[in-house]
Amino acid sequence: MERNILEELKTAMPSLSKGHKKIAHYIIENLDEAAFMTAAKIGRNIGVSESTVVRFAAALGYDGFPGFQEAVAAAVKGKLGAPSRFDISGADISHSKILEYVFRGDAEKITDTLANLDADAFDLAVDMIAEARRVYIVAVRSAAPVGDFLAFYLRMVVDDVAVVTTNSSSEIFEQMINVGEKDAVIGISFPRYSMRTLKALEFANNRNAKVIAITDSIHSPMNLYSSCNLFARSDMATVVDSMTAPMSLINAIIVALCVRNSKAVANKLEELGNVWNDYQVTNNDEINYLDEELMKDLRGLKG
Repeated sequence: MERNILEELKTAMPSLSKGHKKIAHYIIENLDEAAFMTAAKIGRNIGVSESTVVRFAAALGYDGFPGFQEAVAAAVKGKLGAPSRFDISGADISHSKILEYVFRGDAEKITDTLANLDADAFDLAVDMIAEARRVYIVAVRSAAPVGDFLAFYLRMVVDDVAVVTTNSSSEIFEQMINVGEKDAVIGISFPRYSMRTLKALEFANNRNAKVIAITDSIHSPMNLYSSCNLFARSDMATVVDSMTAPMSLINAIIVALCVRNSKAVANKLEELGNVWNDYQVTNNDEINYLDEELMKDLRGLKG
């Protein structure tokens, strides 16, 4: 029976060492190129030794690196031989099949993101955001809704949040002219990467701000100017970029910030609730927005 290298890598990922995880992630992200690379070349590309790559192949049960490389080549051949994406012009694809394909794909991206996320980088990002004087969020195109979602909830957790609108490069600098070393700048970008977001991160880095990149891999240009990198998979299934994993990552950031400063968050939510009631902001349009159980949980957490 022919081995499925991609399935093996994804299954083994949680139990791999940090160095081997790095190799596995690189193989998954660069399958086509890896099929023609030597162990030494793969090692150079990701900063590990040739012997580490050879030991990685052996750990997966292959008889040396050549056997592993053959399995990678077979996976590339299978990928080319069978469409990995739905042909949206096809009329014979059932809706239920599309539903299953998209949901399974999104679940896989979340699992892969969790397996490869650097916990120390996540903790650092939470600290940077919590301690910042002001938090700037830069996200355009398909990443823009993700940035807006982050900003909406972040405003309930920290005091000063600014979403940088990026209709032109000049507007970016006008809105970020006061950014400095006490501020945090979060840039969100996935393929195809935004040059406007990259320029904003470069500007923030030059001003000694704390720069956080939320992007897809170590090969993203967003990493050039950031001091904290959070990677979330965002593959395109058909014409739609999957933002499920990035959204889960952002949910985790918000929850971590709430736990870190639970009493202040509870006070802010309570104050907002009173303001909305006093000024009839919601006009009874929202049901249990400040859920009593949520408030109780926040009060019970260590602030």
